[in-house]
Amino acid sequence: MKEQRVIKVETPYGLVEPVVGKLADREIVFMSRHGRNHVTPPHLVNYRANIWAIRELGVRKVLATAAVGSLSLNFKLGELVLLDQFLDFTKNRPQTFYEGGQKGVLHVDMTEPYCTSVRRGILKASEQIGLPVKNGACYVCTEGPRFETPAEIRMFQSLGADLVGMTSVPEVVLARELGMCYASIGMVTNEAAGIATHPLSHAEVMESMKELGIKVARLVQSTFELCTPDQNCLCASGNREVGKF
Repeated sequence: MKEQRVIKVETPYGLVEPVVGKLADREIVFMSRHGRNHVTPPHLVNYRANIWAIRELGVRKVLATAAVGSLSLNFKLGELVLLDQFLDFTKNRPQTFYEGGQKGVLHVDMTEPYCTSVRRGILKASEQIGLPVKNGACYVCTEGPRFETPAEIRMFQSLGADLVGMTSVPEVVLARELGMCYASIGMVTNEAAGIATHPLSHAEVMESMKELGIKVARLVQSTFELCTPDQNCLCASGNREVGKF
């Protein structure tokens, strides 16, 4: 990303400091959900402040990345996967901007949580650069920061989950509430407990992410080269019941 600069955005939920710059001749906003140097654990990420800030800056399309563990033989270490559904097993995270009173209450539709239009763009970009990306997986979001037990993994598998992570919810929900398109590229960095033949570690995940990061960077740049600002989907009408942002 060129011409990078850190800016400060005050939100009703706290101060956010995203990076603004240019990629593929487009101005973009980069948000590190865990903060610089990965200092914020997933259960303490200020998801509402992050999503509010990028929307206030004019963002309409979010292309997220996330390290995920595989629960299925269909998804192997080192693969990239586009999420299409989720199961939410978080416990203590605010999941809405609309908490009653003057703000109203919003029962946002999540039939298609991850924008199909943006996902098509990612797949087209992957074909152009010859980088395989699997399309469609059910992601289960856990509270963290601990890894899951083998018993929990067996339960998630029985419910139809393919991948496990700790960050996509409530990000994807909040983005829909503010009328933004949201898609997520899952980077399979480890096998879940009971599937892997060795103890899980954060170091293993971070090392796998380094290797996948180069691939993902190419994919993101190619996607932005194809991306248009138009929202040819239903995401923009996510908060129609209570009025626009």
